[in-house]
This record gives sequence, C-alpha cells and structure tokens, in this order.
Amino acid sequence: MNDLARVAAVIPARYGSTRFPGKPLVPIAGKSMIQRVYEATAACRAIDQVLVATDDDRIRAAVEAFGGTAVMTSPDHQTGTDRIAEAVRDIPADLILNVQGDEPLLPTFVLDELVAAMRAGDAAMGTLAVPFSLTEKDPDDPNAVKAVVAADGHALYFTRARAPFARAGGTPVEPLLHWGIYAYRRDFLYQYIQWDRSPLEACEMLEQLRALENGARILVVRTTAQSAGVDVPEDVARVERLLARQEAKA
Repeated sequence: MNDLARVAAVIPARYGSTRFPGKPLVPIAGKSMIQRVYEATAACRAIDQVLVATDDDRIRAAVEAFGGTAVMTSPDHQTGTDRIAEAVRDIPADLILNVQGDEPLLPTFVLDELVAAMRAGDAAMGTLAVPFSLTEKDPDDPNAVKAVVAADGHALYFTRARAPFARAGGTPVEPLLHWGIYAYRRDFLYQYIQWDRSPLEACEMLEQLRALENGARILVVRTTAQSAGVDVPEDVARVERLLARQEAKA
C-alpha cells in the first residue's frame, strides 16, 4: 500500500538502566552511542524526521549539542512504545519507526528494507529478524528473543525460549533472532497503547506479544545484517573492535 507517505523515526532513550546507567551517553570511539544511532537513522533515505524521545535533560542536551532533535516525554511510561506515541502525537507521520538506542553500528539499509516492506503490504506493524547463524548470539540465551514466522512472513510468536524446538527425529529449522526495531502504522500505534497489558506480554516481558494477542498482524522482515547491541558495559569494547574493523575495510 502507498498510503505511508511520511515516515518518522523515534529513538527512545532513558538515562536510568539497571544493567547500564547512562548508556545512551557512553562514548563509542569518540562519539556518544545516541549520536551514532541518530546519525545512522538520519542517513536512511526513507525517513523524513528523526527524534530522540527521552525523560532526561542530560540526554536532551547531548542530542541538541550534536544538532539532533530531542523531545521530552513523561518519566512514567511503562514501555518504549508509550514513550514513542507521546513523542509523535503532534508530528505529521503515517509510519513511525521505533529504533533502539543501543545499536551504535545500526546498518542504515535495514531501515530502508523495513519501510519498503510496510509500504508494500497492509500489516499493522513490522519488525526485523536475522538467522542466528549470522550472529554471535546463543539461541538458548533468554535475552536473545526468537521470532517464529509463518510462510507468508508474518509473526506466529516471539519468545525468550528456544524456538522452534527440534524434537529428536524432527526436522531442524534455524531459529531467527528478533531485532527489536519496529514500524507502526499511525492509527495502529494509538490503538495499541489503549490495550491493557496482555497475559503473554506480562509472562515473557515482550511488548510485541500484546499486538499478537489482540489479533494484529506483525510483518517480520528477514535481513542478513548483523546487529551489535550494547546491553552491558562489557559490550562497549566489542562494539569498538567491530567499528574499527568496519572502518579498516572502508
């Protein structure tokens, strides 16, 4: 469908984090992580506007210092989706992207792929997944979320458990690592935040399950790009090594 004319990307960024306080402002090879994510997102040709949604003045000041746009949002939001909905309430956009602020090596082309796929179909929501064999992640790790996808490319389920599970004698299917970048049609975004937290969402602590439990279709775009997220302080050195490797090849 071609009704998704204007695209806005929002990067939710909180200062407080149990595992890594101040994570958006951590320096990655001379630039803050939020700046690297912002610049990669802004380089996407399909995106018309990029915003950082935050509840912290330190993050707002850092974003404005490098020339970005930050929107102050309530500190009381329970999910990043709620924060995004507040940030774009007065922004004219037909498609809204939720870009995670802890992906400093975000390949810009995956955002183009996601926007193009949403424009070509009629799903209420879209996201990304990559085969585990192309990553350094362990499919048995509950922090590595698995996407189970139907033949038509729409999500059947997301889980922290290993899935699909190959029983003895069964035919193995390579698991897909869910990459937590989302696209929402505007009307669906505001419908979503009106729904109560769902039982499976509360069980697995995965907010995309709320959409599935309410009958929404989530398009899963398979990509070969590799993510390099920063979850804990120890990840910074790994990401800097990957960045140096990329720059050496350029």
